[in-house]
Amino acid sequence: QELAEEIAHNTSAVSVAMTRAMLWRMLGESHPMAAHEVDSPGIAYLGKSADAREGVMSFLEKRPAAFTDTVTEDMPPFYPWWEERGFRDGR
Repeated sequence: QELAEEIAHNTSAVSVAMTRAMLWRMLGESHPMAAHEVDSPGIAYLGKSADAREGVMSFLEKRPAAFTDTVTEDMPPFYPWWEERGFRDGR
């Protein structure tokens, strides 16, 4: 619980959502290039975000960060990058 609270209070929600989606979705990929094709544009996009600027400034100013980006409004334009797979009917 302590770790969950630390993550919730000290990280960007958008960065956590992207990381979580990548970890979950990339588990079944057959080649590391699949992760690279999402990770590289993700880093480029999120590195220009308000939360990235806030993270740097809060570090330099030695204060807690106040992240404002939201998962509903500020995810990268290529999110979601995967296609939902249907369930097999068991036959």
